[in-house]
Amino acid sequence: MDLNSSKMKKLAKWLVGVVAVCILIYLGVKNINTLASSVSYLFKLFGPLILGLVFALILNVPMSFFEGVLWKHAKKKLWVKLRRPIAFIISLVIILGILTGVVCLVIPELADAVVIIAKGAMELAKEISRMDKTSELYRFFDGILVQIDWSNIITSLQSWVTDTGSGIMNSALSRVTALFGGIVDFFIAFIFAIYILFSKKTLKVQTTRLIRAWLPEAFGEWMIHASSVASRVFRSFVSGQTIEALILGTLCMLGMLILRIPYAPMVGALVGITALIPVVGAFIGAGVGAFMILTVDPWKALIFLIFLIVLQQIEGNIIYPKVMGTRVNLPAMWILAAVTVGGGLAGPIGMLLGVPVASTAYILIREATEAKEEKNKAAELLEEENSVIEIDD
Repeated sequence: MDLNSSKMKKLAKWLVGVVAVCILIYLGVKNINTLASSVSYLFKLFGPLILGLVFALILNVPMSFFEGVLWKHAKKKLWVKLRRPIAFIISLVIILGILTGVVCLVIPELADAVVIIAKGAMELAKEISRMDKTSELYRFFDGILVQIDWSNIITSLQSWVTDTGSGIMNSALSRVTALFGGIVDFFIAFIFAIYILFSKKTLKVQTTRLIRAWLPEAFGEWMIHASSVASRVFRSFVSGQTIEALILGTLCMLGMLILRIPYAPMVGALVGITALIPVVGAFIGAGVGAFMILTVDPWKALIFLIFLIVLQQIEGNIIYPKVMGTRVNLPAMWILAAVTVGGGLAGPIGMLLGVPVASTAYILIREATEAKEEKNKAAELLEEENSVIEIDD
């Protein structure tokens, strides 16, 4: 009788939970616009803090490495206290140095490529003006130009400038204000990341105490375990992705030097940096690199694209599995899904964080499934033993 009562209580709790979830889903769908605006407001309100947390997660990977290397066996309190600040400074200098180097390499060359294309367009216009007026090619271009109503275009342009001048000024003012706000948010996020990194052990202890004090025991322990899995997966992902990007960028640069393709160091660095974004990052680097090479030699640009496609196949099928190994235990299909969804939600940062988040969820779901299967097997064995005992009786 007690057993049936216990089962009825569990069933009642389960039914109440299912009904509550269904009601919440119904209310959320019915008020989807209000819910979306509320979520957007919360993200805007806590945006700098969320960005600071992302900065802290990324910086924590190299920082933890240097903390484990610097003065590993030091016993003096001074060296122990200096270990974390120096590890932070080294990590920050390395990351900023890499980003600054790539920007200094890419931006000037990209600007030169745009200038070259603009000059090419101007030269084409000059050639058309110098063309023999009796030739068919000139009559073709002349016919196109004559058909355009230039006076109407100029009049429309003048009226547009007059009507929208104030709007342009207001838009420019709002853009400047948004830029200033973005700079302020960035510095707030950076300061918040520093606080997190320098007090991470204290925050970990405090968070664990809060979870165990205020949440049910089973759920609290699951949250602590899930956080541990997420931290381990993220560190493994960032370190593995960084090594893989370094290898890909180096191989790209060496291959371009062998094939005598221009902009080898710059394109190699760009491909390596963009390869930090899983799946689609290398294609971004390939597109920008091919655009710049095209301004020098179109044939070399085609050779570069073919070379990079071959290199990506070798890297994706041989190098990447060796480097990543079991670091991020996630099938390729879910990696692509995680990058797509993450990019749609949070842009490049979402594309970068989508894979470790999906991998964490994949591991936790797999663990829960295996635990459920073991529990079901144990229940089946117990039922078989009870049935055997009843038969013997």
